[in-house]
Amino acid sequence: MNTYFRKLIRACVVFLDLLSLNASLVLSELLFRTISATATTAYVYFWVWMNISWLLVTWICSVYHEKHIFSFESLSRLTMRAYFYWLVLVLVYLFFARQFELSRLYIAGALIIFGVLLLLNRFLLLILWSYFKHHPFMERKVMIIGYNNMAKKLASYLEEGMNTEIVGFCEEAENVNELSNYPILDSVSNSIVASRQHQVTEIYSTIAPEHNAGIYRLMQDADQACIHFRIIPDLSYFVKRTVHINYLKDIPVLSLRQEPLSDEGNRLRKRCFDIVISLLVTIFLLSWMVPLLGMLICLESGGPIFFKQPRTGRNKKSFNCLKFRSMRENKDAHLKSATVDDNRFTRIGRFMRRHNLDEFPQFINVLKGDMSVVGPRPHMLKHTDDFSRLIDKYMVRQFLKPGITGWAQVHGYRGEIRTVEQIRERVDYDIWYMENWGLWLDVRIMFMTVLHMFTGDKNAF
Repeated sequence: MNTYFRKLIRACVVFLDLLSLNASLVLSELLFRTISATATTAYVYFWVWMNISWLLVTWICSVYHEKHIFSFESLSRLTMRAYFYWLVLVLVYLFFARQFELSRLYIAGALIIFGVLLLLNRFLLLILWSYFKHHPFMERKVMIIGYNNMAKKLASYLEEGMNTEIVGFCEEAENVNELSNYPILDSVSNSIVASRQHQVTEIYSTIAPEHNAGIYRLMQDADQACIHFRIIPDLSYFVKRTVHINYLKDIPVLSLRQEPLSDEGNRLRKRCFDIVISLLVTIFLLSWMVPLLGMLICLESGGPIFFKQPRTGRNKKSFNCLKFRSMRENKDAHLKSATVDDNRFTRIGRFMRRHNLDEFPQFINVLKGDMSVVGPRPHMLKHTDDFSRLIDKYMVRQFLKPGITGWAQVHGYRGEIRTVEQIRERVDYDIWYMENWGLWLDVRIMFMTVLHMFTGDKNAF
């Protein structure tokens, strides 16, 4: 499906939900007539919170993500979950804001009406998809040139697409030694004739022009016949995973992974984001946390307030990672990781670690440029050497600056590492973050981290 069409559909769904939300507020007022001149401000604040909280919850729950937006079941399930969380946020606002001027009848009416309208929206989308599914505007007729493993895999992927009809393959008869799922329409040289007969709109060639010079002529004939011609290169002999293609002028460049932060502009945006967040934390939090926690640390165990430990940074360069000292001074501090029943913890240290307070000095590392607010967590030098021998892709995570929090951490992969599978899962999450980075993803991870600080984490100790 066309990328711009997908974006248009997503925008329409978002707009329709916001329209329903605001319509529910208007309908509730029309039904109950509760807004008075003296309470207008309270109703405006409530209206703003209703919209902001809905956008926030749907973003966190990925309701409008492309992989969900075109599935009625997935979209409906996530919408119900988001609606429940949204109700909680609305109730929290009403509790803490103490907006006694708001009519409880008006609030209940708006919440119920919005839930009903959301349900109607989802059924409306189901009806529209059912209509478009058989509409000629959305119809694709596809023919595949070549009959090989790549062609069969391509056919299976195309079958998953919406309104895609595979009319068959074009291949020489002597190259087909099995019963195919779709008919063999003609030879490769006669594929354009066959495409006209079957009113094909797209042709996919799994045979490269370098292997059959006649493909060049077919490409020209397809243009003349107004048929989209696409070539599927088979790189499986060289690369056994997804590759990304970029261009250096007219030269195609293949890379094993997409890295948004390899772009200088994205790195600058992330660095500006890090500086702003770190300055705010330093001014408003560290300014009083350092003297307060420092006094408690000194009173219990004496010694320094901060603990400096060499950690592995970007491109395997080491740096001194700062933390509030949570353990008594010991000779194994740079060699042995903390465990659940570690007797080296002080009482204040165990409290700080449980609520992630010991990590706050790392915002100074962020200001210095050694770390980022969000990224793969830095490990001790010894552990980096050990894990890199166990996990093939481990050092890929070192392409990024380490972070105070990360995608793996907010999914529960933090604390003591007991098995190889645990570090492998962490690496997979870190690489996913690297390949899918965006400022909004960083904000989402920060929000989830703050949420875990208050709700607790079983792996935090």
